[in-house]
Amino acid sequence: MAAQKQSPRPRHVPQRMCVACRRTESKRQLVRLVRLADQSVVVDPSGKQAGRGAYLCAERPCWTNALKRGALERALRVELSAIDQQALQAIADQFPDAEPAVEAAMN
Repeated sequence: MAAQKQSPRPRHVPQRMCVACRRTESKRQLVRLVRLADQSVVVDPSGKQAGRGAYLCAERPCWTNALKRGALERALRVELSAIDQQALQAIADQFPDAEPAVEAAMN
């Protein structure tokens, strides 16, 4: 009897949730922020930096809402300094606005 060749198992795609809009996306589609040991918050482009992490969509409304509502502070268990908030808002301003349907769902 000839052994049947099985098709390869589909690769596991890690899923993460945006702390602002609560949408679940693949890890690579979201932006990871990490709290460092000195309590500062930075963007982690590699997704592997040590520290407590939180994920946000790459859309301006998610970042704005996360900063305004304190969702990022809760997720990272840190109080953001004014400097960190300004730096994160500057990063948020570089992202595009969300699609109208997504923005309506967030409000």
